[in-house]
Amino acid sequence: MTSTYRRDDAITSALAANKLDLRAVLSVVLGATAPLTVAAGVVATAFAVTGLVNLPAGFIVVGLVLALFSVGYVAMAQRIGYSGAFYSYIAQGLNKALGVGGAWVALLSYNLLQVGLYGAAGTAANPLAKQYLGLDLPWWVFALIAWAIVGTLGILNIKISGRVLLVLLAAEMLIILIYSGSFLAHPAGSGAALQAFSPAALFEKGGGALLAIAVLGFVGFESAVVYTEETRNPHRTIKTATFASIAVVGALYALSSWALIVTTGPDNIVKAAQEQGPGLLFGTAGEQLGATWADIGSVLFVTSLLAAMISFHQTTARYTFVLGRERVFPVQLGTTRADGVPRLASLLQTLVGLIVIVTYAVAGWDPLVQLFFYGGTSGGFGVLFLIFWTSIAVWAYFARNPHDENAWRSRVAPLLSIVAVAVVLVLVLVNFATLLGVSETSPLRWGVPLAFLTVAVLGTLYGIWLRFARPDVYAVIGLGPAATSHGVVRSSTANHAAHRWEG
Repeated sequence: MTSTYRRDDAITSALAANKLDLRAVLSVVLGATAPLTVAAGVVATAFAVTGLVNLPAGFIVVGLVLALFSVGYVAMAQRIGYSGAFYSYIAQGLNKALGVGGAWVALLSYNLLQVGLYGAAGTAANPLAKQYLGLDLPWWVFALIAWAIVGTLGILNIKISGRVLLVLLAAEMLIILIYSGSFLAHPAGSGAALQAFSPAALFEKGGGALLAIAVLGFVGFESAVVYTEETRNPHRTIKTATFASIAVVGALYALSSWALIVTTGPDNIVKAAQEQGPGLLFGTAGEQLGATWADIGSVLFVTSLLAAMISFHQTTARYTFVLGRERVFPVQLGTTRADGVPRLASLLQTLVGLIVIVTYAVAGWDPLVQLFFYGGTSGGFGVLFLIFWTSIAVWAYFARNPHDENAWRSRVAPLLSIVAVAVVLVLVLVNFATLLGVSETSPLRWGVPLAFLTVAVLGTLYGIWLRFARPDVYAVIGLGPAATSHGVVRSSTANHAAHRWEG
């Protein structure tokens, strides 16, 4: 194919190799899960809408399901050897057209997750600015400040984002542990509330909704593989980061939700969550530790949202970059400069964020419910949909390419993962109205799942069109650096990323 894109020796299609160590990758991945946001918002919501106290058991069950999925997911990552994640795995495991459909769903999902956080950050920052600075400004002012920070970090070396995320993440995890320690030291008098760890109640009415809500807390764990090309010793780092992130957030969520039950009382937690919502965590901490500790938590809640925005921005930009590098998107989006930062892809993501903030501000739409809550819940569903899709792709890939993987990683775990993730996906669909907080007759109840299905179909149809209209592009879909046309952009050796897994 002849391109009009002029070659420039300062331009490359390669991400910066060997830039990220395990600590940096973990920071980005755990930052996306937003532990304090989950501990304050998701936990209270789960108690309030389900009426069950078995959320700790729900987090453990979901963590085990996702760990099962990750066995084959990481094993395939070791074979693929480059960034692309869901897109590349579906393309190589099923077919290239379906891979394009998966890429469209991934971009929609991560965009919803990322831009939705601007609504929450703007809303949460307003009372703090009013209390400490005497400023009563619209939510979108604070959202634009967050947007500027995220956009700036997006065009800088990712190691800088990693350092920022490490500090923010350490602070929010520390405050969760401090709160949990205080809660456990002040039990309500009704015992250790060990029934919260019983999985039996998960099969009762409301149990499906509880599991569905728990899934949202883990979204982001799957993004480690997106940084494959930028990671030192990716064979070990990506595997460790993926499983460690599931274990860390699963344990943290189970601990924090259980501690809140212990201090509030299993008989009182549902009513308290319904009355106080996300304020339950900080209000309880304020009563036990003092107002200063509650205020620290409120500030870190905002920075938790900021950390998640940074993480999702970086993930989305890299998906866009990979699609540009393989010419599914305009090739300019698949380029970097000497520092290996996908600036154009990052700037496009920044532009999307600006458009959304301005649109919501001008229209006067609710930033918390209509942007954050609907956007985050919908984006989380999209990621779960992709996890199910990818489970099938992993099993199909190893069925055709067994390599030297043992039966557990290549056949048994992927097959069990398909069943387990399918069960969770069905539970989410059945309880989707509960997740959104709307009635069963609301158009959103089936509108959101159908929207993702429509996007998947349209993306797949576009992939089929590429097969006939641009066969040269279709032929290299999902192949990573090997897909780069030497006459368009300069790349490292085609198999560089794959070779880095060997050693």
